[in-house]
Amino acid sequence: MDTTQSSPAPARVVAVQPQPPDPPDAAARAEAPARHRPYPLDLFALLRPHQWVKNLAVVPLALLDARPWSGAALLRTGWAVVGFTLASALVYVVNDLADRERDRLHPVKRRRPIASGRVSAPAAAALAGGLALSLCGWALIGPAWRWWPAAVYLVISFAYARGLKHVPLVDAFIVATGFVLRLAQGALALGSGVSAWLALCVFCLCLMLSLGKRRHELGAAGLAHRPALRGYTRAFLDHLVVLVAVLTAMSYVCYLRDDATFASRAPLVVLLSAPCAVFGLARYLQVLLVEDGGAEPVRILLRDRATLVNALLWGVLIAVALLLSHRPF
Repeated sequence: MDTTQSSPAPARVVAVQPQPPDPPDAAARAEAPARHRPYPLDLFALLRPHQWVKNLAVVPLALLDARPWSGAALLRTGWAVVGFTLASALVYVVNDLADRERDRLHPVKRRRPIASGRVSAPAAAALAGGLALSLCGWALIGPAWRWWPAAVYLVISFAYARGLKHVPLVDAFIVATGFVLRLAQGALALGSGVSAWLALCVFCLCLMLSLGKRRHELGAAGLAHRPALRGYTRAFLDHLVVLVAVLTAMSYVCYLRDDATFASRAPLVVLLSAPCAVFGLARYLQVLLVEDGGAEPVRILLRDRATLVNALLWGVLIAVALLLSHRPF
């Protein structure tokens, strides 16, 4: 019996190249948030310019009942749009400051400039101060006592930020009320009244969009980001959204029938606009309930092809009706 043992194979020695030491600021760079754009653009992003279309869409609705149109009326409408743009931008900055810890728990909102750390809290506070001063200047320059809708909007928005946003249903109703105040600001700037049916239509439409956004957040971010979601379920929100969509369509038709000054001169054109309104509502419900979208209603309006074509056709019909109503017979 051979008792000799074979010698083990020599171990391979792998030479390890020495690594250069990390520079002293490497750890700081690793902890710092990645910057993909210049700092001024991050400050500008705090103002949420993609949301300004809300003011451009709602405030000028008062022009529908303004007769006759004039350059002065358009300038006053522009003044109202600027005021609500400043007011809403101030609210966005203050809300982002207050919600920065909660926004970090959201898969999308954690990328906002303050939540991500690209903009510091002192810089955001300074920006909010500048917006507040600009808003005061806007109120002083404009017509006396015609800025109260913007003031009420600020009051309810800050109350929303301080705690009302955590109360189910109240949170969505406050958001929708802000859009009725935009409509009132446009009417005050023109010196005209606000149609009750038009105000109800705007309120219901914006309430539907707000409820749809909360439905989407139930599955996207959970309860940690928005405590008010504890008062909702998907089934409950589905019923509410459909109910409010029906009220939106009914109030729009009632506005055309009873209050729209341009409807009497172009009844056929106005009648044709009603299916556009119903299609727009149906398309949003399809995106929300079938495609599980609805996180950003503004993005749906600007990017969804069916919605864009429908809105264009709708706008053309209303423009034709307005031109016919202002044409002397």
